[in-house]
Amino acid sequence: MTTEPVRAGLSVRTRITAAVALLVTVALAGAGLIVYWVESRALTETLQSEVEQELDEFVALQRTGDFATVRDLLEGFLTRNVPDDDELLVGWIGDGTLVQFPADDLVDEPAFQEAVASLVVDGGTTYLDTDRGEVRITAQPVAQGSQRGALLVVTYLAEDRGELGQTMRTYTLVALLSAVLVTATAAWVSGRLLRPLRTLHQAADTITATDLSRRLPERGNDDITALTRTVNGMLDRLERAFAGQRQFLDDAGHELRTPLTVLRGHLELLDTGNPQEVAETRALLLDEVDRMARLVGDLIVLAKSDRPDFLAPGPTDPSALLAAVLTKASALGERHWVLETSPALPAELVLDGQRITQALLALADNAVKHTGPAGRIAIGATVDDATLHCWVQDDGAGVAPGDEERIFGRFGRAAVPEGDEGFGLGLSIVGAIAQAHGGRAYVDRSAPGPGARFAIDVPAVQPDPADSEQTQVLTWPTS
Repeated sequence: MTTEPVRAGLSVRTRITAAVALLVTVALAGAGLIVYWVESRALTETLQSEVEQELDEFVALQRTGDFATVRDLLEGFLTRNVPDDDELLVGWIGDGTLVQFPADDLVDEPAFQEAVASLVVDGGTTYLDTDRGEVRITAQPVAQGSQRGALLVVTYLAEDRGELGQTMRTYTLVALLSAVLVTATAAWVSGRLLRPLRTLHQAADTITATDLSRRLPERGNDDITALTRTVNGMLDRLERAFAGQRQFLDDAGHELRTPLTVLRGHLELLDTGNPQEVAETRALLLDEVDRMARLVGDLIVLAKSDRPDFLAPGPTDPSALLAAVLTKASALGERHWVLETSPALPAELVLDGQRITQALLALADNAVKHTGPAGRIAIGATVDDATLHCWVQDDGAGVAPGDEERIFGRFGRAAVPEGDEGFGLGLSIVGAIAQAHGGRAYVDRSAPGPGARFAIDVPAVQPDPADSEQTQVLTWPTS
């Protein structure tokens, strides 16, 4: 099976910079269009206002009645008003005679006369393209008796539009410089922000499956630092898991090597022609096979302890469970068996009764191995602070100081009594069952009297009264 090569894509820094550049460009371009539209409308309104002012003054002058003819009215108005630099006032008489201020060759052009021919009669506004740019022509007809004429207000738009164009060119230049500056700043800032990720990537590349001891450097106190701490925590868990797995495989291989060597040695030396030797060898090998089967069974239990289906929790009567455990444990050996239970035990708790029974029987079997025929073994339980506290106590030699943690490890053993053919997995299975319930197994040094007291603490989970089936769906820590 071949894997396709990973294609190098754009870096996060490049994408961030490109996104910022695009957003800034779109924003500045949109702002420029809005400014142009607003200024164009303002320019048009200003021009319209100026033209309307001229026309209003002309109408007001006409209403005075101080002028006998249309020509006198137009000349009087032109002498009283000084047009702007981009403005031309033209008086149009009915026979085509013109009065204008200031003088301008535009009025002599045929295109101009053709454009205003209809305006001088009906009034209105038109636009005309000339050599000096577009002009706006607005006409105000006037009549006195049989005389007719019109006032033409001609505005050159090139200057105002040129100023607007210059403003927009300046804005465009400033916008481009701003976009370049913002893009460069975004590239620099994103580079600084993503620098820890590059360091994280480089450090992660140096971590291999055979060396999980390296950790990523933690700098600062931001989201990336939190990510680094999370990754380091994950590496801690992976390192512990791999170390435990390697140790488990080494120990299992070591324990299996002995029975396999015994099997191989006896099979190689077996005299098949001697029936007595065959029978003796058969009995010995079957005993070794039983030991190997017991070891493999214990290993399977430990391997399943991390699976969600390791436990099958349900409502269980702890008093009845302890009584059943005592009855079963009494068959392990002739001992003085004692049941110590508290009357305050709840009627029901949610736990896996079979697994708790398995753990207590393992502790009872261990107690039998470390006591004599007249020994006393007590099995008990109580509830304290929402915790179910179970124990198995014997009056044997006890646990040596410093061995409390080691004996709960896989294949961990302390003093081995004569005749004990165990593998050191019993207490580790007890610890796995307790941890699967969200609790712990330990040696209780506070217990009075001689011997050892092994305890299991698990949460005292009460059944849900609303559940008529009295079943619980619980998420245990190992799940």
